[in-house]
Amino acid sequence: MLQKKIVNTIDDMAKIQIKSDKVTPFGGIFSIMEKFSQELEPVINKTLGQRCLSNGYKYGEIIRSLMTVYFCGGSCVEDVTSHLMSHLSLHPNLKTCSSDTILRAIRELSENNISYESDKGKVYDFNACDKVNDLLLDALLSCGQLNAGQGYDFDFDHQFIETEKYDAKRTYKKFLGYSPGVAVIGDLIVGLENRDGNANVRFHQSDTLNRIFSRMESRGIKIERVRMDCGSCSRDIVETVEKHSNHFYIRGGRCNAFYNDMFALRGWKSVEIDNQLYELNSMLVEKWDNKAYRLVIQRQRRRDGILDLWEGDYTYRCILTNDYDSSPLDIVLFYNKRGGKERIFDDMNNGFGWDRLPKSFMNENAVFLLLTALIRNFYKLLMNDDKVKDFGLKPTSRIKSFVFRFVTVAAKWIRTSRWNILKIYSDKQAYSSIFITADG
Repeated sequence: MLQKKIVNTIDDMAKIQIKSDKVTPFGGIFSIMEKFSQELEPVINKTLGQRCLSNGYKYGEIIRSLMTVYFCGGSCVEDVTSHLMSHLSLHPNLKTCSSDTILRAIRELSENNISYESDKGKVYDFNACDKVNDLLLDALLSCGQLNAGQGYDFDFDHQFIETEKYDAKRTYKKFLGYSPGVAVIGDLIVGLENRDGNANVRFHQSDTLNRIFSRMESRGIKIERVRMDCGSCSRDIVETVEKHSNHFYIRGGRCNAFYNDMFALRGWKSVEIDNQLYELNSMLVEKWDNKAYRLVIQRQRRRDGILDLWEGDYTYRCILTNDYDSSPLDIVLFYNKRGGKERIFDDMNNGFGWDRLPKSFMNENAVFLLLTALIRNFYKLLMNDDKVKDFGLKPTSRIKSFVFRFVTVAAKWIRTSRWNILKIYSDKQAYSSIFITADG
């Protein structure tokens, strides 16, 4: 009786048939490869130049191959060879290169570091990587994500990347790594310079900003307003930012010289920001060369009941600005939007490879950081297309959602009537408006 039950159970199990057809689970990647080829490869090859005279891979093809790693859910460059090559090579026209070729190209694009010596005789290395920074802006202009002659709000911050590479230095956060300075407009990365992890964030930051601003101005990109944290509140940085923008808003550090004046202020206005009660005020302060700037002050009563030696029963936060017309509330609300830029760093770390740098040296990793920033900018272009809404996606969707909802779909290339056609195995009719046939 027991033996009969077992036999019946086995008979009820699903049968498995092994088919040798070249069906790929990454059917959605092919339309992305084609769009990348049409939108970005021409500008990539023009900006970076010819790579070789033989039939080797062009830079556009190499960067597209790197792009497929993250658009197929990979986490490191080697995934393109280990797991994806058999699928990506099914495309009848577009070539995909190996991880070794990608890594060689990164080395080819790397530039020498810039060394700066501090007043104490210590040397710190920076890497401007001018050519790939030029490409980053050229790609944004080519795709219409930025427009010459238009004014933008600009954010700048440093991201500490933990990595135990050969030339990584110990950061103040007690781990080895780099601290690249990253420039952002909206949710797009528009400039990046890699730096030694142990370099103070203010050290030669004005030189980094000068290079980034100059690249944008040479392409007609105008900066209206700049937001930066307290690591940028120094004379040379403020003068640089003021020179290249209309208004700046920089978080002020604790300065005891202004406390007496702040305590003497009258006319504090109570406001509610994000369900928190604050009091706002502003005053003029004399900074470098007795030049007057506006200091917008935000204070909140301490909840722990412990009196601070300088601030008493309030916690004070200040914003230094040359905007003398906007209300304190408008300035605070505008500055608080800067916190949303942290999401960009989170995206880069978790979705676009910043947590797994492929090379051993800072200058080569600077190229990788910039190329993956270009890939993320391209991803944001895709996410702002109205067609992605049909897949349950929106402009703020993570790359993981995009991979699961769009890229991972069973597909097979077939040839009929001298046309290469991608056959999609899905009940989502939205694929029909995205995929195109490939001739030849």
